Amino acid sequence: MDGESLRRKNFRLFFAHNPAGPEPVTWTQRVQRLQKEAHIFYLVFKHPRTAWYARLVAASTAGYLVSPIQLIPNFIPVIGSLDDVLVLYVGMKLLQRMSPPDVLTECRDVADAAENRRREESNWAASVGVPIAVVTVWILAAAGASALMAAYIYR
Repeated sequence: MDGESLRRKNFRLFFAHNPAGPEPVTWTQRVQRLQKEAHIFYLVFKHPRTAWYARLVAASTAGYLVSPIQLIPNFIPVIGSLDDVLVLYVGMKLLQRMSPPDVLTECRDVADAAENRRREESNWAASVGVPIAVVTVWILAAAGASALMAAYIYR
């Protein structure tokens, strides 16, 4: 993947439209993409072929996001969060330019695999956990109703 296609992919992170239809991407999907980009930051930071100055950018961006001292504090409702998004966007752009394209591609692939693994695990848990919870609620409701009826009949 060349640098221009990586830039386009990064641009679509914030301004993309859903390829399935004309509706824009939901905020949930955008947050998931930002989480994925943060994971890519971590992977690029840990990659052995990453230059020291690219690691510095990744560490500085992540450090700023978790730091209690910021230019615009996060308790200010909208502007505090926009500040973080702007820092993340600029950090992504700088990291994209400083890191070799093959390192970024490799880290994106690893992040995609981790995200797919996480989805499979969560889907499995939901497909097993929800029926167990429903059956448990029905059994407890039946036991409670039986106890109430027995108390009413034998009083």
